[in-house]
Amino acid sequence: MAKKKPDEEPAADIAIEGEAPAKSKKKLIIIAGISVLLLAVLGAGGFFGYKWWMGKKAAAGGDNATEQKAEGGHGEQKAEAKDEKKGDKNGAVSGAGELVSIPPFLVNLADPQGRRYLKLALDVEVRDKSAADELNKNMPKIKDSLLLLLSSKTYEDLASIENKILLKKEIVERMTLVLGEQKVMRVYITEIVIQ
Repeated sequence: MAKKKPDEEPAADIAIEGEAPAKSKKKLIIIAGISVLLLAVLGAGGFFGYKWWMGKKAAAGGDNATEQKAEGGHGEQKAEAKDEKKGDKNGAVSGAGELVSIPPFLVNLADPQGRRYLKLALDVEVRDKSAADELNKNMPKIKDSLLLLLSSKTYEDLASIENKILLKKEIVERMTLVLGEQKVMRVYITEIVIQ
């Protein structure tokens, strides 16, 4: 019986040695999978954070540029606009304009194959109630002007955020041609779909 015991011990050692590499391979695969997943989550978070941050900067720059264009180059009018923004003694802002919603536009884009379209809804901020009334009275002229502008655009003309800001400026210019100077303050894109 003494001879059988030494034979059994080496067999047990071989079985244990065979199991150890299988456990370490499983741990290695699990650690590698977790690492890859963690890197993917961090990369996606960084990408969307960057897009969100850059989108806020571009949108803020576009509103300021549109406001400067609407104010024009007249020194006296700029001073009046600054006084309106400061507000009265009670702290209320007196320079807040009237918002006028324009129904959504649906136009074919000027792409070579003609298969793309644009759906665009706008809110227009005008100086006061009389400018809002004038905008509503001239709505057919404004729609005509904006339809011609929008249908002349291609997908590439509207794809980037910079081009969307440029579109806002062009819309302000077209409305200023119809309504006259110093009536349109800003244009807000409330819905945009490009397909």
